[in-house]
Amino acid sequence: MVYGLLFIVYCSNSELRTPNSEPRNPKPQTTNHKPQTLTEENNNDWLYEISPKRKFIDLNFREIWRYRDLLFLFVERDVVTVYKQTILGPLWYFIQPLFTSIIFTLVFNNIANIPTGNVPAFLFNLTGITAWNYFSQCLTGTSNTFRANAGIFGKVYFPRVIMPLSTVISNLLKLGIQLLILIVFYFYFIFKGFELSPNLNLILFPVYVLMMALLGLGLGMIISAFTTKYRDLTVLVGFATSLLLYISAVPYPLSEVTSKMPKYAWVVKYNPLTQIIEGFRFMILDMGTFSWLGFFYTLVISIVLFLLGLIIFNQTEKNFIDTV
Repeated sequence: MVYGLLFIVYCSNSELRTPNSEPRNPKPQTTNHKPQTLTEENNNDWLYEISPKRKFIDLNFREIWRYRDLLFLFVERDVVTVYKQTILGPLWYFIQPLFTSIIFTLVFNNIANIPTGNVPAFLFNLTGITAWNYFSQCLTGTSNTFRANAGIFGKVYFPRVIMPLSTVISNLLKLGIQLLILIVFYFYFIFKGFELSPNLNLILFPVYVLMMALLGLGLGMIISAFTTKYRDLTVLVGFATSLLLYISAVPYPLSEVTSKMPKYAWVVKYNPLTQIIEGFRFMILDMGTFSWLGFFYTLVISIVLFLLGLIIFNQTEKNFIDTV
């Protein structure tokens, strides 16, 4: 029965010929025909391509967009689980910048007598801390990407860069809440009689946020790659971030360093974070120093650090699971 079915299929797909008959509608045969391989036939049908070789700088936006739902889930996870099972919960978003600003005002302005011009010392500190918090949260949140997510990385495939990206995006919500606090106190001090007004540099606000994100993401990916082999770097990150705050002109204006310590002022002046903090204050409070040279210098440094971090991150993700 099986042979009978095969015979019927053969007859339906070919012409029956007799020894004494010529084939109907003979077709010319070509000898130079190159058979098409399976890869060539289905080249455009693949949704995913797994290859041992990748580009030196690989940020596949198309693949990231395909996994956008996963990205949003990670963002939601980062926002919800940070203060889950805590007493005050989301109130920590408000408490942290407020208490830090109060301490800075008492120590640096009331005790150390660091002047802030016509701007209230509390508002001066709150503005700097709002910008600093976004950078520091991006840095500390992305610096432990490989170790914190080794379990899920070893079980399922998705673009690894989604993890640090989700941290940077989720921190935008915290930045928005802290900006809301800043706006409330901004109008409060205006109501109290202080002459405060932003300037036209306020249109550069998205660029400053982008620079902070690129700096935090780039440095975080570099540190995350090295922590797969050197775990003591995790301790160093928290310590170094605390020290970096004091050489980034967060609790004092740049002019104070230039006037009191001109010999060492270059350490603070050429710190790209100083340019961001000073620019942040300048566009909101209309005080401080701003230069286009410093602005573009910081922008270039941010892009270079991000690309360098992306290169190191992509190279590390190939074999980190063996060393983490």
